[in-house]
Amino acid sequence: MPMFKLPLSGDVAQTINPWTSMVQMFGGQFGLININLGKSRNPAVEQAILEDVGSYGRQIGRISEALEVVVRKLDSDTLSAADRKAIDDFTDMMAEVQKVKNRHTG
Repeated sequence: MPMFKLPLSGDVAQTINPWTSMVQMFGGQFGLININLGKSRNPAVEQAILEDVGSYGRQIGRISEALEVVVRKLDSDTLSAADRKAIDDFTDMMAEVQKVKNRHTG
């Protein structure tokens, strides 16, 4: 029997993956934890920093520790009330962070 094909009726090879449809329903993300880091000017550099230097938490922690040194050296008598409040808020936050760290390290 001769083979007869209509126009645009060539062979079709299509893989149907049910996960693809499901993931697209959730905006392209599917997992227990999905983190959207926002737009980055250079995502490859950002990823390399996270892998080679440290997580955002580790980076913020080191910045905070350095800032604590600066705050200890600061002459608070020369600060305005708003500046003193900002320093006090930072110091309180760092005390709370230390409490959480202490709870988790025993």
